[in-house]
Amino acid sequence: MLSRSLEPAALTRTARDLAPGVAIALTIAAAATFLSEHYGAPVMLFALLIGMAFHFLAVEGRCVEGVAFSSRTLLRAGVALLGVRITLADITALGLGSVLAVLGLIALTIATGFAAARFFGRKWRFALLTGGSVAICGASAALALAAVIPPNDKLERNTLFTVVAVTTLSTVAMILYPILFGALGLSDVQAGFLIGATIHDVAQVVGAGYSVSDEAGEIATIVKLLRVALLPVLLLVVIACLRSNPGAGARPKLPGFVIAFAAIVALNSFGLIPSVVAELLRAASGWLLVTAIAALGMKTTLKAMTEVGGGHVGIVVIETLVLLAAATGLVTWVGIVG
Repeated sequence: MLSRSLEPAALTRTARDLAPGVAIALTIAAAATFLSEHYGAPVMLFALLIGMAFHFLAVEGRCVEGVAFSSRTLLRAGVALLGVRITLADITALGLGSVLAVLGLIALTIATGFAAARFFGRKWRFALLTGGSVAICGASAALALAAVIPPNDKLERNTLFTVVAVTTLSTVAMILYPILFGALGLSDVQAGFLIGATIHDVAQVVGAGYSVSDEAGEIATIVKLLRVALLPVLLLVVIACLRSNPGAGARPKLPGFVIAFAAIVALNSFGLIPSVVAELLRAASGWLLVTAIAALGMKTTLKAMTEVGGGHVGIVVIETLVLLAAATGLVTWVGIVG
């Protein structure tokens, strides 16, 4: 009875400890969202840069616990809720050929990451982090992978670098890829597939796709969501490989957010989530991820980001270019889409 009576007090104390850090991370997320909507730049990038300006709050003081909670727990909740954007019907509508092509592109991109990392003298953690992010869904994949990779002293810094790199490259691609695909004389269907298969972040895929046409935008969005839907598969593969390799660090368990992601996809696919609730969950997912990015930004410094070296940049650029070249070849030479 005594332990039970202490539970509400403990919860109140925990909430009180977390509130300042969560509040500042959420405030930064709101500021980043406002700037993104008014100036058209990626919200993740704004959240990260503004968060870095408040690094001192994550070092000592009342905000430390809340910032750590935001960068870890809120992050995982945001990734889990990404499942509400996906239905199995959307994926099967693409056809077997397109699905297999996307699977092949993902495998090639991750393999390229490991090869490039070896060339530039980087470790397997960074190769997996960047390769998975470029292959799957940009910043969201970076955050999810960072949650299952055994941590070391460079993981947070490399995660933040990956978020900045893939977000920046996605923004450049959003502008250049529609021009490139138009110059190649591709149809709207082909351009939509390529945009969805090669641009890293969902928002930039939507922007690039609908800048070509409504048809291209719809196809690009579905292809991109197929990549997002494969995120739990990648995480399960990573966990299996780490558990079978004693030298890789701690043996990770299946994270609850991966199970939640799969469950939400299943519920959404069978129409068990009302449309109003689905919209709320989509919005919640976006806010949780931006808040988590803000908190991660608060936990790093600009100096740490500038110490990564040119090899980091080279790896992400190579992964991006290989993905673009392979996908374009599949469409123009193999003709996987009409």
